Amino acid sequence: MDDLTDRQRRIIDIVRETGFAAVEALAREFDVSAQTIRRDIIALDERELLQRFHGGAGLREATVRLGYGQKQAVAAEAKTRIGEAVAALIPEGASVFLDVGTTVEAVARALRLRNSLHVFTSSLAAATLLAGRPGIELFVTGGQVRGVDGSLVGETTTAALARFRLDYAILGLSGFDDDGWVMDFDLQKVGVKQAALAAARQTVAAADAGKFERGAIVRVAPPERFARLVTDAEPPDHLAALFRTAGLAVSVV
Repeated sequence: MDDLTDRQRRIIDIVRETGFAAVEALAREFDVSAQTIRRDIIALDERELLQRFHGGAGLREATVRLGYGQKQAVAAEAKTRIGEAVAALIPEGASVFLDVGTTVEAVARALRLRNSLHVFTSSLAAATLLAGRPGIELFVTGGQVRGVDGSLVGETTTAALARFRLDYAILGLSGFDDDGWVMDFDLQKVGVKQAALAAARQTVAAADAGKFERGAIVRVAPPERFARLVTDAEPPDHLAALFRTAGLAVSVV
């Protein structure tokens, strides 16, 4: 990195601190043109020091996104508690959407012995956990399979969700923005989350406390779009204040 300019080194620092930096914001920061910043980002991306995205630069995926096997191992006990607490919020006879991700899979495990539920999911992993359970009427959205976790994405998936009016949507997430917005890394998965938000009367976010200190790439929805966040530790003060203002209830298990 000895041959990097001072500006390029600072761009790397900013991206490491914030997770993502927009071209226009960097141009203002350094008082240079947006095209100059784009050239810097391209050069840094080619050296794999950050990742180029439309409109800015972020951490390379390998540095911020755990593999599926790693995710299963992280905070496993906390995810079990979260899953059981979320499942307890869902009454018999309800219709519920289950998002992708290991925390929501813990919700699926906790729902397996329920007597009467209508479950919709874009997660092949969650569907496998619930398939054949006598009390579960299971609907899989369809769509393109993306990633080893069996996520279903695309227009087929979002169109399927648009047909229904569900009681609950249970969503996972990758982190929070500074203003409390829920964030994720994958634009296509975010589209499914937003479709589920639109289809559900009440949405619950399920996330272990490690997500409080993480950002991501794509903004999903503001905290007021969620009825409740179920997690395993109190959020940091700045997020807690934002959640209170938004009317987002936080359950710590």
